[in-house]
Amino acid sequence: MSEGEQDGRLLRGARSRQTVVRHAVDVASADGLDGLSFGRLATDLGISKAGIQTLFGTKENLQLAVIEGARELFAEAVLRPAADQPPGIARLTALIERWLDYAGKPLFPGGCFWAANLPVFDSKPGPVRDLLARQQQAWRDLLAGELRHIAEIDAESTAFQIDAVLTAANIALRLGDHAAADTARRTVERLLPERTAG
Repeated sequence: MSEGEQDGRLLRGARSRQTVVRHAVDVASADGLDGLSFGRLATDLGISKAGIQTLFGTKENLQLAVIEGARELFAEAVLRPAADQPPGIARLTALIERWLDYAGKPLFPGGCFWAANLPVFDSKPGPVRDLLARQQQAWRDLLAGELRHIAEIDAESTAFQIDAVLTAANIALRLGDHAAADTARRTVERLLPERTAG
């Protein structure tokens, strides 16, 4: 096989992997990471089960790739656009607005990917749980980082509360509560010092 042919195979493999991961993220947002299987994805995508197994090897490797894929899609939809805002209240507000947009549209069929999967894996030690937990902690750390620009506030505690409000909003949105986003905004405003809210 020539170098060009090998490069072509690698590129096709990367594209196939990306296609499988993107579809699997949607499946896992609705049915959970435990709902993933090589057979189901092969049927959904019209490709061979053996081909998917070749790309990922094990179900755990597939699950880890899907978690990373979800994080990248979340970053593109929420984190990067908000990063254009000045640090502090403006960026925090942008993060919350983009998050509500992400859950409300939603980006994934099942709503928030982490809200769908963390409750299933929180008592299952292993690499999947660890990666989900690290990503969840990174989100709260990001909120806390913006909150540290605001005087007289416990950044970690407030970030924890904001995350809880957003998780509750995600559930309410999934249940058809169209006022959930506005309720979340009002609740977050009450967590912030009066001169910074709004």
